[in-house]
Amino acid sequence: MDEKTMVNDILSGIKSELTTYQGVISETENMQLRQTIQQIRNSDESFQFELFKIAQTKGYYKSAQPATVNEIQTVKNELQ
Repeated sequence: MDEKTMVNDILSGIKSELTTYQGVISETENMQLRQTIQQIRNSDESFQFELFKIAQTKGYYKSAQPATVNEIQTVKNELQ
């Protein structure tokens, strides 16, 4: 398995974990457990962003084209 595949696999896995953490956090009543899971999520988010920056620098990830001002305004109008 090449480096690009491994990095993208890790990024995909972290994205899934972050979604799971959010669901668990929103359903956890125990504040100590909730805070612990939030800390884990925050740590994973930081790791994900650092790995993303490395992947982007190495050309493993290409961002989508930025939205135009008109596209942004259309979305804003639809959400209001």
